[in-house]
Amino acid sequence: MSLPPEKASELKQLIHQQLSKMDVHGRIREILAETIREELAPDQQQLSTEDLIKALRRRGIIDDVMKELNFVTDSVDQELPSSPKQPVCFTDRQSTLLKKTNIDPTRRYLYLQVLGGKAFLEHLQEPEPLPGQVCSTFTLCLHFRNQRFRSKPVPCACEPDFHDGFLLEVHRESLGDGTRMADSTTMLSISDPVHMVLIKTDIFGETTLVASYFLEWRSVLGSENGVTSLTVELMGVGTESKVSVGILNIKLEMYPPLNQTLSQEVVNTQLALERQKTAEKERLFLVYAKQWWREYLQIRPSHNSRLVKIFAQDENGINRPVCSYIKPLRAGRLLDTPRQAARFVNVLGYERAPVIGGGGKQEQWCTLLAFLCRNKGDCEDHANLLCSLLLGYGLEAFVCVGTKAKGVPHAWVMTCGTDGTITFWESLTGHRYIHKPANPDESPVAEQPKPLYPYRTIGCVFNHQMFLGNCQPSDSVEICVFDLNDESKWKPMSEEAIRSVCAPGATTSLPPFPPLCASTIDASVTSNEIEMQLRLLVSEHRKDLGLTTVWEDQLSYLLSPALASYEFERTTSISAGNEEFQDAIRRAVPDGHTFKGFPIHFVYRNARRAFATCLRSPFCEEIICCRGDQVRLAVRVRVFTYPESACAVWIMFACKYRSVL
Repeated sequence: MSLPPEKASELKQLIHQQLSKMDVHGRIREILAETIREELAPDQQQLSTEDLIKALRRRGIIDDVMKELNFVTDSVDQELPSSPKQPVCFTDRQSTLLKKTNIDPTRRYLYLQVLGGKAFLEHLQEPEPLPGQVCSTFTLCLHFRNQRFRSKPVPCACEPDFHDGFLLEVHRESLGDGTRMADSTTMLSISDPVHMVLIKTDIFGETTLVASYFLEWRSVLGSENGVTSLTVELMGVGTESKVSVGILNIKLEMYPPLNQTLSQEVVNTQLALERQKTAEKERLFLVYAKQWWREYLQIRPSHNSRLVKIFAQDENGINRPVCSYIKPLRAGRLLDTPRQAARFVNVLGYERAPVIGGGGKQEQWCTLLAFLCRNKGDCEDHANLLCSLLLGYGLEAFVCVGTKAKGVPHAWVMTCGTDGTITFWESLTGHRYIHKPANPDESPVAEQPKPLYPYRTIGCVFNHQMFLGNCQPSDSVEICVFDLNDESKWKPMSEEAIRSVCAPGATTSLPPFPPLCASTIDASVTSNEIEMQLRLLVSEHRKDLGLTTVWEDQLSYLLSPALASYEFERTTSISAGNEEFQDAIRRAVPDGHTFKGFPIHFVYRNARRAFATCLRSPFCEEIICCRGDQVRLAVRVRVFTYPESACAVWIMFACKYRSVL
């Protein structure tokens, strides 16, 4: 295999550095001198090359060199984003095996090390976990310029033992200079922060968002030798956003080392100017939003009670324009269709923002990284993600803010077809509804289309470029006309004003969205594990009732097509394959026998929790506790994986028995 000249010289340089580090040349000189003294006979003038190599091999020098010059060919276990550029990171399973990584010497990197934590006072009384004991863990997730990283899980403690390194590539993705190594001045203009999200996972696998922090890394550009150490105080989220949850010790280092560092004064001046510019843009947008709201109320005083959401608080309690939570998001090859994207968003868990005490709903619109890392969120998080994905597929999509039955605030997604068709997408269920407005001027006797959707009122719609308030006489969805270009029905905000605070690159907006990561779950292995656990739970449950359990593997296998059909229907709204399933079951159940089946769907992989839920259904309990002659039981589990390790878990319990009158 021939190497290009630049690679060959690079390889020679690496080998030379390693030999110098081991002082191989000095050791060789010592051995040669010793060999000449001991082995060179008086009548012999010189030693051959073979003699010298034998002497070096005998003393172990060659073996030592070859051990040090091993080449790591294993691939690093990393989160795989949908972008073609693969970042380098050190993660869970192979971190003890892989101590080396390949880096491009022509690119600039920021090496971020997390060197432990302290003052996580909530875990002050946490006992030291015993070896092999399952315990709650902390995981640190990072996103920087289209690269994602995840630390090894560490046991929750007052001083968590974080020791991870992340190699972040600092590169310009625009202006055609992506192949050029970024210098100090160029990097100073890169305002993207390193977004760090701390997740706690309890012993049952439930995740909690602990902290979300935007790290300003550019201080390293003004530090001596391009190396600096920081102490980062992490604040809580939601109602606890003013409370410290802990401190991380972080070391930043530029690689290759900077030829010329900037003065700290230059760096501080740049950061101060950016903050000043951001504050001015935010102030101007706030002034405009207040003026827009006054005009909106002047149209009709009753507008004051409509759900027109211009700003929303993120997990850190910071008010941001709602349009900044939306950006067109491409899923690469991880999701193929808009409906598959809707299914992916649907299987991410639903959880309302935690609130201490009563008093209604706590508002918290999560940034995308926090939502994805936690793998669950509120209806607004789901709607924002689905809208971003649909925009990525080239659809005209908007998030709608309004109410469901009983006046419960809700957010969902709407797409406008080129033919005027309005489609509602429920991000929590994946269901789609075609909107056909009722005519309020029609005779009461005339038959009106009955809406299938659960939405009652709508206050506003928005995406990354537009914000429109509903100014029709009634905010009822049923009679609402979605002609968004008609300013007598929808009052628009200035697109230029929205662009000033929400456009990509605007210093006021959230950083660019992280890429979606491929699932790390092995669907077959996980399906088998859950199925085995359920068999054990069913057998134990029947044993407690004094019943024996006989499993029929063939019947279990025959349930697979039904589960695949259910998931296909959820994704495409098309039913297929039921005829073959029914025919197979008829053949498998003899005359005089009865077959019963119960399918159920979950978005988590906890078998015990799923079993407890199944027992609450009288139909399922009837199957699991079946009594009769020649009772045969079956259970089949099928896990369907989606990006971000989200999954749809289908379970079907079944039994067949001889009917006895």
